[in-house]
Amino acid sequence: MILTIMKLWNFKRLYLSILLSVFSVIAIAQTGYEKRVEKYQDQWSKLIPSHTKIQYAGGMGLLSIGAGWDYGKNNQWETDVFFGILPKYSTDKTKVTFTLKQNFIPWKKHFNEHFSLDPLACGLYVNTIFDGDFWVSEPDKYPSNYYSFSTKMRFSIYVGQRLTYKIPENKRFFSKSVTVFYELSTNDLYMVSAFTNSYLKPKDYLRLSFGLKMQLF
Repeated sequence: MILTIMKLWNFKRLYLSILLSVFSVIAIAQTGYEKRVEKYQDQWSKLIPSHTKIQYAGGMGLLSIGAGWDYGKNNQWETDVFFGILPKYSTDKTKVTFTLKQNFIPWKKHFNEHFSLDPLACGLYVNTIFDGDFWVSEPDKYPSNYYSFSTKMRFSIYVGQRLTYKIPENKRFFSKSVTVFYELSTNDLYMVSAFTNSYLKPKDYLRLSFGLKMQLF
């Protein structure tokens, strides 16, 4: 009788051990799965733009609307994409532009808990226009090296300043802060013209633009 009880007890212990092992494996598998899902979701969440922008002029179109991402230490780096409009009155037909822009904001000056100034914002951007009349490589119908520059793409650099208002948490609706900015820019074609034509004045090769940034999160 005692031997039977001991065998039964050993069987129960073995059964419980197997059961615990199975549950442990399942728990580890679930933990690994959850970690992989969390990592996957985190990677994709980085693709969500952290801000939106509207910009007037700047060689990107009369008006451009875009979105972008803030990153780096203190979010001093920004990457933006814009779509702009060239109205019909400035050309024979309305045209659409696309701009890829990289910004760098080295430091920030805080006035109080709501207002801050970026004394220097600088960057570069490449712009293209969606129209068959413009080209990247010189068409065969022109003599070799007839045009030194592409008519479809422009490379630009800029410097500017920004003023930011951080919206109080109880008054936020769409964004956490609003930034107004201006930029003084030029492009590759303008720079070559400025160096090779001494009669040109700054107003001939520099462009002034204004914009608004809405920080979403």
